[in-house]
Amino acid sequence: MRAISSALSLSLLALGIALSTQAAASEESQLVESINAYRSQPQRCGTQASPELPPLSADPRLLLPASGVTDLQQNLAKNAYPMVNAQAISLSGPRDAASAMAVVQESFCKVVLDPQYVDIGVSRHDRDWRIVLARPLLSSRLADSASEGQQLLTLVNAARAKARQCGAQPYPAAAPLTWNAQLAGAADGHSRDMANNNYFDHKDRNGNLPGDRAELAGYVAQALGENIAAGQDSARKVVDAWLASPGHCANLMNGSFKELGAGYATDPKSDAGIYWTGMLGAQ
Repeated sequence: MRAISSALSLSLLALGIALSTQAAASEESQLVESINAYRSQPQRCGTQASPELPPLSADPRLLLPASGVTDLQQNLAKNAYPMVNAQAISLSGPRDAASAMAVVQESFCKVVLDPQYVDIGVSRHDRDWRIVLARPLLSSRLADSASEGQQLLTLVNAARAKARQCGAQPYPAAAPLTWNAQLAGAADGHSRDMANNNYFDHKDRNGNLPGDRAELAGYVAQALGENIAAGQDSARKVVDAWLASPGHCANLMNGSFKELGAGYATDPKSDAGIYWTGMLGAQ
């Protein structure tokens, strides 16, 4: 178990986290929304390229004092957050969420674009901010990869049964997908490759893209899409995160897709611990 803390400024004094006005709370929410919007698009951070990432979930257990020195691991343990890894960004000076987001993008893009983190808490006191990103312990209730993939299919079909908005794009209800074993094999293999080799990307270590993996599995696709996720410990959390992300949601609601295969893999030595892949296609 490890905790890493990054700080923009160490001249922090106050210890309170109480919000005095609704406006302050709104600024915190706006910063969470801005970070998630930033994650929802492919980004370049230094020399690294980040794929589209699902949004972080706001968790009240990650609301720590916005000012002052604090022990991250100790505070999260006190708040009963079962942490595997967490990182705190401390800012001093931004007057609003837009200013704070500008600093985050410039100085902390690697932190907010790290796919292992799934939860977030943002606290503010005057011009002091603390942003905590964390990954919890994995649930021990997961079934095997094929069973969880079938559960993911059930959840995706429930989502497709209703019209919904994916970002700015409306989508009508779509016909249910059927399970495809070839897509499931390709999805399971990619999840295991990401977990065992500690990376998160649609391109695998051999340079293969989703279409290549589907073809190698024997699936001749007329249309193909792939969603990946990391850190979520249930199929429901994965689907909820995909539905909240415009690009992932668009894949799930695409009426051109007729079949799905999905799977997950875990590796305790990897950054995110668990990796998921869902492949959608039509032959």
